[in-house]
Amino acid sequence: MRILVTNDDGIYSPGIAALAKVALRFGEVQVVAPDVEQSSMGHAITASRPLYYKKSPITFEGLDAYRVNGTPADCVALGTHLWAKTDVVLSGINMGLNLGNSMWHSGTLAAAKQAVLLGMKGIAISTPAGKTEPNFDKLAPYVEKALEAVIENPHLNLININLPPEPIGLQWTRQSVRLYDGKIVPGIDPMGRKHYWFTVIPLEPAEEGTDRYAVENSYVSITPLRLDLTNEAELTKALQTKPVS
Repeated sequence: MRILVTNDDGIYSPGIAALAKVALRFGEVQVVAPDVEQSSMGHAITASRPLYYKKSPITFEGLDAYRVNGTPADCVALGTHLWAKTDVVLSGINMGLNLGNSMWHSGTLAAAKQAVLLGMKGIAISTPAGKTEPNFDKLAPYVEKALEAVIENPHLNLININLPPEPIGLQWTRQSVRLYDGKIVPGIDPMGRKHYWFTVIPLEPAEEGTDRYAVENSYVSITPLRLDLTNEAELTKALQTKPVS
């Protein structure tokens, strides 16, 4: 199996090194990641300037690794072009969870989606990050278990995995779609200028069976996704309604 590892935190993130190390247990691995942090970039692609790749300035033990002046989706498109016959793209381990509505703007998940658009399996992996870095050595066995559950399953193409800080097991979950409230946090920079941070806070508790609920209860959340956003129930109703002439 040929595995491309990328992320949205950038080539210097300890999370990508941890994921590449686990990925080696499943096949041949190459790393292609953004040269700077691209968090919350979503599925942006670069179309107004050329892309370049260079050898990684840091060493990944036993692996070829490159940095790209682009987004996570760019890294997948370029990486799989340069490294033909890629089977799987792993994106992460992201420093910050990608649960529920955060999937819409996640650069980590966008890299996995880009893989699926190009005909490969895409797997996004995330974990919370606070004042200290996650304990990636402690998480590694659960990353391996989660990958074992999905990486060779031919029916799963796009998968979102989230790991709590202290996992006790794994659960299959659905995406939480509870509402969030946008929050603007004002501040003052060192030059005395006003600036603003945008964040969100959940308005409702997590529902049982969802990704948020699993992680809040210390389980690794494994969520199968799809690219088709069609609302099948509403489409069926619309097709049964006589069109207005």
